Amino acid sequence: MSQRTDRVDELLRQEIGALLAKEVADPRIGFATITDVETSPDLRHAKVWVSVIGQKADRDETLRALADAMPFIRHELGRRLRIKRIPDLHVRLDDSAERGTRVLHVLHELEAGVEPDAIEPVNESLPTPVRRLPHEGDADDPLAAAEDAAPGGRPAARRPAGPRHGRSGPGGAGRRRPPGAGS
Repeated sequence: MSQRTDRVDELLRQEIGALLAKEVADPRIGFATITDVETSPDLRHAKVWVSVIGQKADRDETLRALADAMPFIRHELGRRLRIKRIPDLHVRLDDSAERGTRVLHVLHELEAGVEPDAIEPVNESLPTPVRRLPHEGDADDPLAAAEDAAPGGRPAARRPAGPRHGRSGPGGAGRRRPPGAGS
């Protein structure tokens, strides 16, 4: 993907989410979140990935309602955005939360000693909270705290990787931009 389509995808994701929250009042739309938008390179079509919380029947009903709302959303996007072409919007279910729940369930069952063939599928879109056992590297692990300590007993300072914000390269360190200036 190019940077342009990535920017358009993110803009569409934000605007579609805002429109769903404020402008679409369909009671069939349950707890839906726009997780991603994938636009074709020619900007004619866009897959709108939606995560829906609820049972299968609720998810199907929400997807139908969202598909019915997409012409209205596309029209509103045309009024709000200044891009040459508003793509046709195609709703797709993002089932990554359900797959993640399934993996967590299988891991929990395997930890409990259940045979993999005996594990039944789970039909929920969010994981059921379970108590997590302490693991090496946890925040309150004394061994990890001792390894992270710098000489002198104080925790070592950690700096995020990558370039620092506010610097513009060689010779630009420490320069301030006037208010309202672009980046």
